Amino acid sequence: MMKKMMVAALALMLAVPALADTKIGVVDLRRALFSSDDAQAFSKQLQSEFSDDEQKVRDAQEEARKLKERLEKDGAMMNESERNELSGKFKDKVQEFQYLKNRLDSTVNSRKQKFLEDARPQVDAAVKALLEEHDLDLVLPSEAVVYAKPDMDLTKELIKKLNK
Repeated sequence: MMKKMMVAALALMLAVPALADTKIGVVDLRRALFSSDDAQAFSKQLQSEFSDDEQKVRDAQEEARKLKERLEKDGAMMNESERNELSGKFKDKVQEFQYLKNRLDSTVNSRKQKFLEDARPQVDAAVKALLEEHDLDLVLPSEAVVYAKPDMDLTKELIKKLNK
């Protein structure tokens, strides 16, 4: 047991000097990518392309809300067949809302995924350029870092490179 602790301590002592010579940069890849001009244009394109579908989802949600309110407000005074009919309409509208929302979400998510895949080579090239410009040994994503000095954060420079 003592021998294992000595070996671990020795390994740690040898690793610390090597780490001290390592130059590290940190980037928030998500923020850089979604702050880029291409991403902003893509976002605007998605909004204009799917605005009609979003409106249909909002309309279905609003109609379902109104049916639910009416059911809660007037349901006690309705006869059973009226209440069942209104309840059926409410359930149908909720299903329509869920279908429209899921379809829209799925389509938008697949388009976003395609954008990310298409942007990956550009992001990789920009990160590599930062690595070389700053003579870094390692660039870490900010999500993997607990704390980094502000001067190690290269996100703004990455955004500038993505916008070129």
